[in-house]
Amino acid sequence: MIEITKEKIDTAGVLERVNSSQSGAVVLFLGNTREFTGEKQTTWLSYECYESMAISKLNELRDHAISNWGLLDVAVVHRIGRVDLGEASVAIAVASEHRAAAFDAGRWLIDTLKEQVPIWKKEVWSDGSTEWVHPDTTQS
Repeated sequence: MIEITKEKIDTAGVLERVNSSQSGAVVLFLGNTREFTGEKQTTWLSYECYESMAISKLNELRDHAISNWGLLDVAVVHRIGRVDLGEASVAIAVASEHRAAAFDAGRWLIDTLKEQVPIWKKEVWSDGSTEWVHPDTTQS
């Protein structure tokens, strides 16, 4: 399941989508809007994307993760538009027979998504200023 949505992410639904009786491990990663980035206070985030290209790339990453880690299933849901404090902008659920593969694949998926998928994030700061932010892969 790959989805781009303007709605709040149904995290229970994302988990349910990948869970099965063959799954020994299901890992869920949520990327939430945090209030502070360093010294700056965030009011909210805004995401934009090139939707058809983003979905195509997410499917490619999903297929690679399944093949590379022998996963049972993967679901990725990314939100666009305004995302308030404490809300999830991305949910990644990974199901596998064993936990090591699920954790490793989940981490690879979020790191690679941030580097390769055409989804852009704008920080809206408490002082009224805004900034388009590019991912820093050194801060996981």
